[in-house]
Amino acid sequence: MRPQKLFYGWVVLGAAFLIITMAIGTLFALGVFLKPIEEGMGWSRGAISSVALLNWLIVGLGSFVSGFLSDRVGTRTVVLVGGLLLGLGLVLGSQVSTLWQFYLTFGLLVGAGVSAFYVPLTATATKWFTARRGLAVAIVSAGNGLGILLLAPLSRFLISAFDWRTAMLVLGDLAWLVVIPAGLLIRNSPQDMGAVAHGEAAAPAGPAPSHTAGSALRSAPFWTIALTHFACCAAHSGPIFHMVAHAMDLGVAKMAAATVLGVSGFSSIFGRLGTGLLADRFGAKQTLVVGLSLQALMILLFLSAGDLAGFYGLAVVFGMAYGGVMPLYALLTREYFGERLMGTAYGGVFFISSIGMGVGSYAGGYIFDLLGSYRWLYLGSFTVGLAAVLLALTSRRPGPLAAPAMAPALH
Repeated sequence: MRPQKLFYGWVVLGAAFLIITMAIGTLFALGVFLKPIEEGMGWSRGAISSVALLNWLIVGLGSFVSGFLSDRVGTRTVVLVGGLLLGLGLVLGSQVSTLWQFYLTFGLLVGAGVSAFYVPLTATATKWFTARRGLAVAIVSAGNGLGILLLAPLSRFLISAFDWRTAMLVLGDLAWLVVIPAGLLIRNSPQDMGAVAHGEAAAPAGPAPSHTAGSALRSAPFWTIALTHFACCAAHSGPIFHMVAHAMDLGVAKMAAATVLGVSGFSSIFGRLGTGLLADRFGAKQTLVVGLSLQALMILLFLSAGDLAGFYGLAVVFGMAYGGVMPLYALLTREYFGERLMGTAYGGVFFISSIGMGVGSYAGGYIFDLLGSYRWLYLGSFTVGLAAVLLALTSRRPGPLAAPAMAPALH
């Protein structure tokens, strides 16, 4: 193995961070577009929120496929295709005139593009780093927070300066300019560079190699992780997606309301990095239970928010909570099922969690259209958040598969 002045894994992490920043930031920016599109197109919040539901369903299904493909054809190829689709969906989405066209562009194409990033890049990070794996995964995940911090206010600024169509067109162009060059820097594993993983000598023994993708996806530990992630995302997605609209409904100025979402994204960066470090020291499961408990409490406290200061304060702690738990599911999956099945197993977990993201986002719009208030959204999200805590407590590492019984010999 040839020596390197700079361990290339850091370049991979940096590129992955930029890609996630652009992709996930764009996805969550739909919450900033919610009221402008409602006012400009005459569509209800429930109808626009259903686009978010489709978005997350496509992200989830596509993540399962992209995780599977990244195990076979490599992450860089998957990411580059995703970058092309993401930019195309945003550019075409800026030109729609009917709701079904918005479903096709922002719902389908943007969802398919984003689905190519998070699971493959997270799985790739675990290949490059053995020691400090929690921190490596957290750095990739932190792109979510920076994306929300940057793109929510940027989208609001562009909408105010021009209109929602121009804002979405600019985001599409940015997606091409950021994701494709960064994707070219991705290398699938240290072996591609003639290197070894960071801290490889300290690597713990992984799960029994007798496990297959099928047995992993059928196992109780897989479903415990997946359902915990589902409940976690169903709990926080509604409050995140409707945060800007809720603040504006209570009299917060438009740009200030967008910065509330940005603040939650900024604080989520520290939550992700912090829990990554804590998981390296205390374990992913213990850290997850604490983070989910804090998330549920913050969701409930949003019922008391009434002014900008209150929204800012809650956004800081809520962002740290929901951001902090997100890298932990990848760590648990890697810990339970090993590197060989990481892309497929985590793709399955992420698929199920994305359904939760879509359901929570859609439920918020449906509840508002039905009742004219977000109160029951927060109460329902709090209840689902408590269910996530209980599910996390039951997670257990899978045991090795039993060897198949031998048929008796015939005499």
